[in-house]
Amino acid sequence: MQPEVTPCVRTRRSITGMSAVLVPFTVEGEIDWAGVEAHVGRTAAAGLTPAVNMDTGYVQLLAGVDAARVLDLAAEVTGGDVVAGAYVPDGPGDPFDLDAYLTSCSAIAERGATPVIFPSHGLNALTDEGWVDALARIGASLDRFIGFELGPMFVPYGRIVSLEAYGGMIDIASCIGAKHSSLSRTAEWERLALRDAQRPDFKVLTGNDLAIDMVMYGSDYLLGLSTFAPEAFARRDRMWAEGDPGFHELNDLLQYLGQLVFRAPVPAYRHDAAMFFELRGWAASAVTPPGVPRRPESDRVLLADILERLETCA
Repeated sequence: MQPEVTPCVRTRRSITGMSAVLVPFTVEGEIDWAGVEAHVGRTAAAGLTPAVNMDTGYVQLLAGVDAARVLDLAAEVTGGDVVAGAYVPDGPGDPFDLDAYLTSCSAIAERGATPVIFPSHGLNALTDEGWVDALARIGASLDRFIGFELGPMFVPYGRIVSLEAYGGMIDIASCIGAKHSSLSRTAEWERLALRDAQRPDFKVLTGNDLAIDMVMYGSDYLLGLSTFAPEAFARRDRMWAEGDPGFHELNDLLQYLGQLVFRAPVPAYRHDAAMFFELRGWAASAVTPPGVPRRPESDRVLLADILERLETCA
């Protein structure tokens, strides 16, 4: 299922956009719950599906009670039209914990939301065949879920599976799509070709913040970058569906933002997002939880310039 060297552009298609929600913090280092609620609301109002308890929302760093509160708040704001990371906190060498995944997925599904199977040490230590079987066992108890390939540039236990394993995941009836975060166009094009041949209704959700134009080739998205400006992403998506050539200029500006904030070390994009929120008046501070890599203060000048340009083209 190798793709063409230059895959066909799929014009005037409707794009499904899911946006990972950043969790803002107060100056004192506490979660800004009003800010969380506001950002879930503005993401949904823009026409994107909020995605909570993802890497952008610090799911690995939040206390379990706080992650549960984020999920409850998002479900209340959206009426359940939300996707959420099903996260299992384990460590290197720990076995795959099916019961823990089922518990996490059940809590999400009970709120009307769709689970995203967040990677873990145990899950990603399995063979390709074991990985597919683990997802099938999780999916047997769910009406729907979203798979997740997360590269090691995001988390140390990240993994991009083989194309054969990806095809096995596509065959799981309750798996409606999968987020692909390899930051590789070629790997994603391969998945699009396989999807088209095997199950056309399966959603390839690009997580490539360095190539957000993957939507031109048939991907939908679940991005961290879109948390910076959900309204701009939604406007860009409408332009593509309408055949508006303005799509390209707006996409170029958003991609410039992505190239800036997703440079190495990649996890530091969340500090850039916190600074962007502060610049937009969406948060009172650029505080992030302990353990998040920091960006230099000089990023703020570049972010302010991009924000001004986004507001000019609104």
